[in-house]
Amino acid sequence: MDGARIAALDELSTDDTHLFRVRSVGDGDRPGDDADEREAICIRLADEDGPTDDVACWLNVCQHMTHIPLDKGSGAPVRGGEILCANHGAMFEADTGRCTYGPCEGAVLTEVGVRVAGGDVYLADENYEYVGPGPVDTDDDRSSDSNVIL
Repeated sequence: MDGARIAALDELSTDDTHLFRVRSVGDGDRPGDDADEREAICIRLADEDGPTDDVACWLNVCQHMTHIPLDKGSGAPVRGGEILCANHGAMFEADTGRCTYGPCEGAVLTEVGVRVAGGDVYLADENYEYVGPGPVDTDDDRSSDSNVIL
């Protein structure tokens, strides 16, 4: 639903991601059905002068292995303006979602539309409704053995 508040802008970091849950709309989902509940991440963008009032938001899946989340619940690390997939080292530009390094180089994260108003970040994507803070409750083990050292 457009307009749902995700977080205060000042709560968002440029060094890691903020995790929340969304649900697709328009698929005939029954109210309360969490079958299509997904995680999304947002990050406050920065320029050479520091944090800006711009925010980028993406579905929380690496494009190399889409069952692997970028943010496992404690924030995905960000290095030099790029979100790092800690499993296999893929690097995604925080502002465009494009993978610049790793096994899915050239792939792009799926954007979730947001807007900033009055110091708060709101969901502004007609394809999703805000469910709440993340992560999605699941018994699935979405981890992966990795040789990436943070």
